[in-house]
Amino acid sequence: MVYRTRIKYTAAQKADIWDRWQRGESLNAIGRLFDRPSSSVFNMLAPTGGIRPPPQRRSRLALTLAEREEISRGIACDLSLRAIATRLGRAPSTVSREVNRNGGLRHYRASRADEAAWDRAHRPKPCKLVSEPVLSRLVASKLRLHWSPEQIAGWLKRTYPERENRQVSHETIYKSLFIQARGALKKELQQHLRSQRAIRRSRHASQKGDGRGQIKDMVSIRERPAAVEDRAVPGHWEGDLIIGTNNSQIATLVERHTRYVMLAKVSNKNTETVINALIKQARMLPSELYKSLTWDRGKEMHDHKRFTLATDIKIYFCNPKSPWQRGSNENTNGLLRQYFPKGTDLSVHSQAKLNAVARQLNERPRKTLGFETPAERFNACVASIG
Repeated sequence: MVYRTRIKYTAAQKADIWDRWQRGESLNAIGRLFDRPSSSVFNMLAPTGGIRPPPQRRSRLALTLAEREEISRGIACDLSLRAIATRLGRAPSTVSREVNRNGGLRHYRASRADEAAWDRAHRPKPCKLVSEPVLSRLVASKLRLHWSPEQIAGWLKRTYPERENRQVSHETIYKSLFIQARGALKKELQQHLRSQRAIRRSRHASQKGDGRGQIKDMVSIRERPAAVEDRAVPGHWEGDLIIGTNNSQIATLVERHTRYVMLAKVSNKNTETVINALIKQARMLPSELYKSLTWDRGKEMHDHKRFTLATDIKIYFCNPKSPWQRGSNENTNGLLRQYFPKGTDLSVHSQAKLNAVARQLNERPRKTLGFETPAERFNACVASIG
């Protein structure tokens, strides 16, 4: 039988790996640098969920290894604990506790005592979500609704402004999910996060976009009025298709001012079908709340002029390979992948299911809205024109 040698990293290598992980490098790239498989890098990061542990520091009041060696030599020379304490400039009780907790006069060893001190220092402070079970249940219930940790933290602060025991930071929620040793939130709640990763990824990790087709007679986003750009006025939307298997897709629309979401079922990707679905959606809203639509250069918008003629809504097209110009829509499409994962057939979902998903997203608080919900903001706009 062949036994595999356990891969060990030095302290310097571990620090370098954490630095690279935090800069957004992939497991494969880090593994190649050290001539190790990506699994070995993952196994090093996994115990803390991909979250870099803080450096361990010794308290300025704690005994040092040199002092422990002095205690050991003093015991070997049959000095009293009080005499040893005097030589160290420490209280006799400090030396007495040190010796008694580490084997007594007969078995005290400096190196073992120092290692034991570091091990005791590893005991973490109880997590807030452990000491506040009601808060933990609140957080878990919102995670099951696919709220992000940041949305939960913002909602708690807004809902319970005067109660510290009902507030928690989003970072604490992430750590409690990814560091299971805390015992605060169950591991299965990770599946409700948008990424569904086994360990937490750096915010600097890159995401690649790709370009789309060409369309005749486009009106460039550069010609879009400034009032649309600054999101000050409601009624300007961003749209796109999310794609599934078997030529299935869903049209997604997001209002820029309120981040309100609408979803439309489309049977295929041809321009006639998509334009018909968008016209139907547009006629569901007051004209004051649907003034323009920004889309990418997908060929499904080849018949964009027919949409404008039927609705009197202007369409602006993004620059090639510039998904950030539809930032609200791109973010929403990422959220929707929790409900409609890549590689699945989207045609199986009814319009009623799409409406239910849109409603759930619209009832989630958003940081960019001061943790109000898109539904609250959009309903206020509707009321203002009523």
